[in-house]
Amino acid sequence: MSGLHRTAPRFVFDFAGVLFGWQPLELIRRCLPHRAPDDAAARTLQTAIFEGYGGDWATFDRGRIRADELVQRIAQRTALPAADVRTVVDAVPHALSPRADTVALLARLKAAGAALHFLSNMPLPYAEHLDRRYPDLMAQFGGGVYSCRVQLIKPEPAIFAAAAAAFDAAGHRLVLLDDILANVEAARASGWHALHFTDAASAEAALREQGWWPAGQ
Repeated sequence: MSGLHRTAPRFVFDFAGVLFGWQPLELIRRCLPHRAPDDAAARTLQTAIFEGYGGDWATFDRGRIRADELVQRIAQRTALPAADVRTVVDAVPHALSPRADTVALLARLKAAGAALHFLSNMPLPYAEHLDRRYPDLMAQFGGGVYSCRVQLIKPEPAIFAAAAAAFDAAGHRLVLLDDILANVEAARASGWHALHFTDAASAEAALREQGWWPAGQ
């Protein structure tokens, strides 16, 4: 890690679960109350629809299928009515609301002169929604990579190489904050530094403990 201590680190934020709150169980309960009367039913639906963000959903994140095709694929695979699946798919971007604690962390890093980027598994319609809905927040970043625009997804090594090239930075200068442990491990394997994000306070404490917080702040 000594290389990072000698250079100014660049911080790369994941979106869902880090900068934006993401509660899929609550989304399922709200969208499909007639099919999710309890937590067990909601979890079953969450698994069936999102597939751990693999399968059809990963193809959507890659930008290789549109929302209409995703809905049809999920409906065929799960036997859920297409209208129910569409309700969930359409509701996802509106359920992504900025986390106040992470927004504050972002502001503190920005004020300290840190370079900020993002790297998010995000399908095109959701990425466009976030860019339109939160222009001031997006303006805090010096650059970012959405999976749909490069047709790669975390935790694939290729997306970390593509992001480093987009940010014009060597991997050892980049610190990823991500809530998915597999993504953290993949980033480290690709020569990045990374923190497993749970909340902004813990992340800031870890950044300071590692000596990665901008000097003098």
